[in-house]
Amino acid sequence: MKVCCIGAGYVGGPTCAVMALKCPDIVITLVDKSVERIAQWNSDKLPIYEPGLDEVVKKCRNVNLFFSTDIETAIKEADLIFISVNTPTKVSGNGKGRAADLKYVESAARMIAEIAQSNKIVVEKSTVPVRAAESIMHILRANQKPGIHYDILSNPEFLAEGTAINDLLNADRVLIGGEETTEGHEAVAKLSWIYEHWIPKQHILTTNTWSSELSKLAANAFLAQRISSINSLSAVCEATGADVSEVARAVGLDSRIGSKFLQASVGFGGSCFQKDILNLIYICENLNLPEWRPTGTGHRHERLPEAPLLPEIIESLFNTWSPEQIIDDLTHPSVTESPENVKKAVQIHSDPYSAVRATHALVICTEWDEFVDLDFQRIYQSMMKPAYIFDGRKILDHERLHQIGFHVQTIGKKYQRSGLLRSWGIVPQL
Repeated sequence: MKVCCIGAGYVGGPTCAVMALKCPDIVITLVDKSVERIAQWNSDKLPIYEPGLDEVVKKCRNVNLFFSTDIETAIKEADLIFISVNTPTKVSGNGKGRAADLKYVESAARMIAEIAQSNKIVVEKSTVPVRAAESIMHILRANQKPGIHYDILSNPEFLAEGTAINDLLNADRVLIGGEETTEGHEAVAKLSWIYEHWIPKQHILTTNTWSSELSKLAANAFLAQRISSINSLSAVCEATGADVSEVARAVGLDSRIGSKFLQASVGFGGSCFQKDILNLIYICENLNLPEWRPTGTGHRHERLPEAPLLPEIIESLFNTWSPEQIIDDLTHPSVTESPENVKKAVQIHSDPYSAVRATHALVICTEWDEFVDLDFQRIYQSMMKPAYIFDGRKILDHERLHQIGFHVQTIGKKYQRSGLLRSWGIVPQL
């Protein structure tokens, strides 16, 4: 069997790499229009970083895993084609700011219809709205050549950044949706056979395409809501003296709830949760289900610009900032449409000590050990005074930072004034 994946991004790259590793009898070609991106996949410096990805790619590259810009040849030779292209939120037209923009998915489908010379199984790997498979099918069948048959499957990814390779190797489940026809069932069985090379068959779930598409959106909505809920509770903890970490631990020990995604933090960002929630809200509104909207957007702490740490940063820095001055995230249209303007406004440092020199504040947004192990005495000496640390992930030793002289703020724990007094050399009287 030969497999082609259109789109050499965050989903397509790791997925094809692991598939090639576990399926040595299958030839997989990952294609993309970007010459630069394909060149990176063929080099020692991959375009994305994931623990373990580099080793997997090096083991399979040019053996049964190939990276190419020759999209036409890859489509012609493939038996099965993954569509793994970007589906951003629409920035204009009907559904602006909420609906998923399927122009890249549509473009891929039209390309397949134009190039294909034999039967194809086409698999949606991108996160798409419900019934997107139906739209792809309409495009393919409206443009199909005589004697060529297409089967459309939905196979959403459930990857988390930082653990993508492990998520693929040890998947909780693989979800495959197909048409409720004999041909559809046969296509599902062929894709399932690929995954059965390393995934236990009982972990491979099969359903119809619509249920599969909605399951991906629903999963992200549930996960985002857990983050929003614990972040909302963090405000209560700060006001009452409770510790949100202890609350989360107590709640997470309930087997009906579990402990995952209950870490209060700066909120969720990235390219998935917000986009998928907005998409789900848009779908519900179009189905005359407006009552779902408060469930999806009711938490004021659900995203970075509204995260519980942000007001503290603004207030501590003498109220010289406003939320309007802070860019949404790297998927915001102001970033994706004008990247050069952003580059001019952002300084990137490979050395953390040069990054903090002469700054007023240090904000920790990523839960990495390398940030825990920094020399904070050295950092304090190089910063402007008063020097602030905003620990958005609750990973630092706050007492030690107070002793050095930092003003420390975190999430979900009442600020201890005594610690600040000690940092000034004042011992509070009890």
